[in-house]
Amino acid sequence: MSKRPSRIDLLELDIDLRLADLWREASDVSEWNLEVVAAFIRAAYGKGYCDALTEDAPGSLCHEHGYRIPDRKPERRAA
Repeated sequence: MSKRPSRIDLLELDIDLRLADLWREASDVSEWNLEVVAAFIRAAYGKGYCDALTEDAPGSLCHEHGYRIPDRKPERRAA
């Protein structure tokens, strides 16, 4: 096994640190079902969305981990 973590390992760690509060909450769940899993997926998605909106430098998470920063979608004009 390699002693150096891979790029994906480091990205996973960074995301886990950002989701620490959700991980703590998940440890308190005694019975998992589809509703609970769905709620956690939505919460994680929302957290990521908010984090992306509040980054000092947009795209920094991608950049820091060596991933291409996706292009923004062109703005739609009202018809």
